[in-house]
Amino acid sequence: MDRAVMPPSAFERRLSSKRQVGGPCGMERAVSEKSGSPLQPPRGTRDFYPEDLRFRDWLFEHFRAVARAFGFEGVDAPVLEFEELFTRKAGEEITEQLFHFELHDRRYALRPEFTPSLARMVMARAGGLRLPLRWTTIAQCWRYERMTRGRRREHYQWNMDIWGEPGVSAEAELIAAVFALTDRLGLARGAVRIGISSRALLEETLRAGALRGRPEAFPALCVAIDKLDKIGPEAVQEQLVDPNGAIRLSAAAAREVVDWLAVRDVEIASAGLAPNSLARTDLLRLFELLAAYGVADRVEFDASIVRGLAYYTGIVFEAFDAGRKLRAICGGGRYDRLLEALGGPAMPAVGFGFGDAVIEALLDDEGVRPALPRALDAVVFPFTEAERPAAIRVAQRLRAAGASVELALAPMKLRRALADADRAGARKIYLLGPEEVARGVALVRDLASGEQSEEPLPAG
Repeated sequence: MDRAVMPPSAFERRLSSKRQVGGPCGMERAVSEKSGSPLQPPRGTRDFYPEDLRFRDWLFEHFRAVARAFGFEGVDAPVLEFEELFTRKAGEEITEQLFHFELHDRRYALRPEFTPSLARMVMARAGGLRLPLRWTTIAQCWRYERMTRGRRREHYQWNMDIWGEPGVSAEAELIAAVFALTDRLGLARGAVRIGISSRALLEETLRAGALRGRPEAFPALCVAIDKLDKIGPEAVQEQLVDPNGAIRLSAAAAREVVDWLAVRDVEIASAGLAPNSLARTDLLRLFELLAAYGVADRVEFDASIVRGLAYYTGIVFEAFDAGRKLRAICGGGRYDRLLEALGGPAMPAVGFGFGDAVIEALLDDEGVRPALPRALDAVVFPFTEAERPAAIRVAQRLRAAGASVELALAPMKLRRALADADRAGARKIYLLGPEEVARGVALVRDLASGEQSEEPLPAG
């Protein structure tokens, strides 16, 4: 029976009928969607036709080229992991967005991001790795979230991470790599800006004020603040004062927090801290290093950037298009305690994730998305089956020389063969009729110029 029309198995029915969402406490709920046709990809996912794959391959090669230029090595991991890897330290929002299921009494999840998998890999070989690590990957990630332009439920994410370096020289390298990529992609110098802040600076400020004596509320407060661009300052303030929430600030304290988020100067943001504040010192040093990279005019301090994932501990950053019309192009930061949270040794780490969807939208908006026609060097066309053996030898000789060659698989009229080769984007067509084969040559036509020449046939 055709697999496309086979009745679904019990396992497939379970996956298609509901999405189970559970956190560390094992709570579950079913989320239903309008049922779609099985002949369409699920909402938020994509098919990649040849022209789509050419763009993806082009983008991925730029990802890899920048990583190579900065001395990074590639790694990869399964897209399927044990669910607990993500629920331990990711934060409530991402936990609720997991695609996950249970099989043989074990709970699995499709990775929503790569960092926990990377931490697992580092922990497995922690004693034998050369530090600092510079690792990169292009990971397919899955999140069941509300879709907007540039936001899908499935996307590819380019990651660059440095493990084993506590200083902000690591952050500076990563931010410079982001700009190296946007430059390679052909975006104007001012098309992308990176906002930089510090979880540590925010935590120091709040512990001296709004969260004095309540450090346990800090993770929940960061999740609320991370929604600022989506829901606005008034809605964030409502979450901060919610008497039934985890934060429960006074109205005055909530207003103070929201006002602090609007600050765009490190000195002003850290005015209430001790002069030797490490968070303040790190930020100032980072901006000094970025000036040395020649990107000082492309970065700014933005106190509102906190990143929603619970494992961030220090400097955090996000890249946006200059007009802020799209969601964040990339985001990252320092996560020095993640390995310990997973049961491993202490090891400082910093990294970023850069999605493929938003940058594609930005390239379209800026008019710099490249035309990527099919790279087909030649079509070899035998007039009849009698000429096919000679045509095969021609095609094989060209392929051995490194050319991309399409061999016509069935006879057709010459006019149709020429039109088909042109439509395929071929540079040349090799024509083998009875007369040409009898003379031991192939007629070669350049499809752009129309010029014709003859080439000797390979020996039979």
